[in-house]
Amino acid sequence: MRIVGGLVKTRTNEGREGTGAAARARFGFLQLRPRFGRPEENLASAAEAIEHAPEFDVLVLPELFASGYAFRDRAEALAAAEDAEGPTARFLRETAARRGAWLAAGYAERDGNALYNSARLTGPRGETSVYRKVHLFDREREIFDPGDRPFRAVDLRVPAGVLRAGLMICYDWRFPESARSLALDGAEVLLHPSNLVLPNCQDAMIVRCLENRVYSVTANRTGTDDRGDFSIEFTGRSRIVGPDGAVLATAPVDADALEIVEVNLAAARDKRINARNDLWRDRRPEAYRRER
Repeated sequence: MRIVGGLVKTRTNEGREGTGAAARARFGFLQLRPRFGRPEENLASAAEAIEHAPEFDVLVLPELFASGYAFRDRAEALAAAEDAEGPTARFLRETAARRGAWLAAGYAERDGNALYNSARLTGPRGETSVYRKVHLFDREREIFDPGDRPFRAVDLRVPAGVLRAGLMICYDWRFPESARSLALDGAEVLLHPSNLVLPNCQDAMIVRCLENRVYSVTANRTGTDDRGDFSIEFTGRSRIVGPDGAVLATAPVDADALEIVEVNLAAARDKRINARNDLWRDRRPEAYRRER
């Protein structure tokens, strides 16, 4: 696997002044080009890249990174789907344990007769949380069942202490409620495995972070799933964004990349905008129109 510039980039984000004592964490993404229908090859490529990565606390991989994305129909996706003992789950458990860190990645999840586009978050001691994609995009609606679990943040123990993270997948970015629900549940970072095909998400995540004063890690893929009778091209540009909307790391459109950023978690825990305004205290839920 080729890393941009021949090396892994690491950067530091100091956060805002006045956010209190630094609680450091290292967030990263792995952007790569999966080959459709070649899970062993895709898992091996990811394993090689992660093996040579510098230290990290949380690393995000793309949506459906082992199987590829462009399923023709539900039957084909079911044939590629995995349960909790499948190769992707084993890969995440073994890699997280070996690196002493957390990994989040997307996979096709089979649960009885149900089929979900899911993201699995796994920790160094085998801790596991699974999110099932709520907002299905385009042909996904014909293939997957909609997620049956609400957006929830989870605690991740890292060397700096405990941070709260929330999972969302690709098209979830279009709905401000996704990120807001996670932030209101205490998420300090949004972990966002993606297979993006539209050009807007990477910049929209700046707004999601500003709206909620959180970090986000969007791990996209590159290349094209060409199935002969149809093909899907992906936009790359994986990105890490800070609570002030600053882009802390970004990948190119068409190359593999692994980037890790060291951040100050205090910046995401402080919801103050200025001396008089606080993002959470200023909310007026009673004035917001309820959904019908």
